Amino acid sequence: MTLSTISALSPLDGRYASRLALLRPLMSEQGYMHRRVQVEICWFIALSDAGFPEFKALTPGARTYLLGLVKNFSEGDALAIKEIEKTTNHDVKAVEYWIKSKFEARPELRAASEFVHFACTSEDINNPSHALQLKAARDHVILPALDAVIGKLRELAHAHAAVPMLSRTHGQTASPTTVGKEIANVVVRLAAAREKIAVVKLMGKMNGAVGNYNAHLSAWPDFDWEAFSRKLVETQEPLGLGLTFQPYSIQIEPHDYMAELFDAVARANTILIDWSRDIWGYISLGYFRQRLREGEIGSSTMPHKVNPIDFENAEGNLGIANALLRHLSEKLPISRWQRDLTDSTVLRNMGVALGYAALAYHSTGIGLSKLEINQDVLAKDLDDAWEVLAEPIQTVMRRYGVHGAYEKLKEVTRGKAVRPEDLHQLIRSLEIPQPEKDRLLAMTPGSYIGKAVELAKRA
Repeated sequence: MTLSTISALSPLDGRYASRLALLRPLMSEQGYMHRRVQVEICWFIALSDAGFPEFKALTPGARTYLLGLVKNFSEGDALAIKEIEKTTNHDVKAVEYWIKSKFEARPELRAASEFVHFACTSEDINNPSHALQLKAARDHVILPALDAVIGKLRELAHAHAAVPMLSRTHGQTASPTTVGKEIANVVVRLAAAREKIAVVKLMGKMNGAVGNYNAHLSAWPDFDWEAFSRKLVETQEPLGLGLTFQPYSIQIEPHDYMAELFDAVARANTILIDWSRDIWGYISLGYFRQRLREGEIGSSTMPHKVNPIDFENAEGNLGIANALLRHLSEKLPISRWQRDLTDSTVLRNMGVALGYAALAYHSTGIGLSKLEINQDVLAKDLDDAWEVLAEPIQTVMRRYGVHGAYEKLKEVTRGKAVRPEDLHQLIRSLEIPQPEKDRLLAMTPGSYIGKAVELAKRA
């Protein structure tokens, strides 16, 4: 069978492949190899600048050439590394050998080739590579996609800030709100979750086989290897990695920051699951219509249907994303003694977890762009729910010391179809100031919305 989008095992590389074009070069195996090459090259250049008599500083031409290997890394380069791996059966060693092969035509680099991967364990290359992958995915895919969703939600919140809507608590009619205010609630929650993702410090360690610089100090005992590693990890790209230095580790970086990052993404996803279900319900109630697309079919047998498929797809894919993200966050910080390999295969699924999240954000955005408010249904729903005014009436009664205010409204409204005249009759009989009676008599379910408009516009 020829590998194609139609034969791909994962829908991320099959049905939904086109939607993940930005993420694929970052989180694929090719993306992982690219970052490994970057880390090896940065380490090599840094060693040349350390002042060791055995490794003279590289010439400008050599530096430009080396950084070009990183900048111009291609699918062909990745395939060449995979070919080497067939012999080594070790992916990091294959990267080392590939880099050395690129030195053959350059005497300056060939003479220094043993400083490629010098004193490093595989994890000294892998852990910052993973961090660089996550940094790129977060900054160039996940956060921009979330920002687009937040931006569209904010537009809707402001546009519909003053459109009254009947609330439902426990599924029952409740104090009215506005469409914009309910969307604003999601905006504020999602924006806060987005910031939690953005501020996670992505960490890297380069301290040898068990985290003590053993091999490094065997070569140059008097050199400050910890300071050297910190500088490389924290210096910005292209000569450094632009990460946060991890000073304490076993063979592997502890992955606690990964757990923090994946939990933060999962929290944002949970907010969007909540929203997907709510908007699904509002579409079902008829509060929103969905803009039609030419040629689109909602059911194979029921031609009238316009399904909320985008929000359903979002909910489903957010669930898959969170299942993977939570496994990653629970598993990755655990490693037996100084190292076991259970994290290695799990880490290869980071892109899958983020891919399902990115796919869901895309679906959410498509769904939001199709929404149209249905003012008539919203207004009718409110006009059929005069019982919600029992709350303001009894609250004003309490203000003026009317005994048994709650009980009197309960008698008029609980479990009954309440008409405006039923409430008006009660209001006129109350011993409260006439201006307050007039205010309550003028009130409708659609006008009883508190600060909803202000809160929606402030989001």
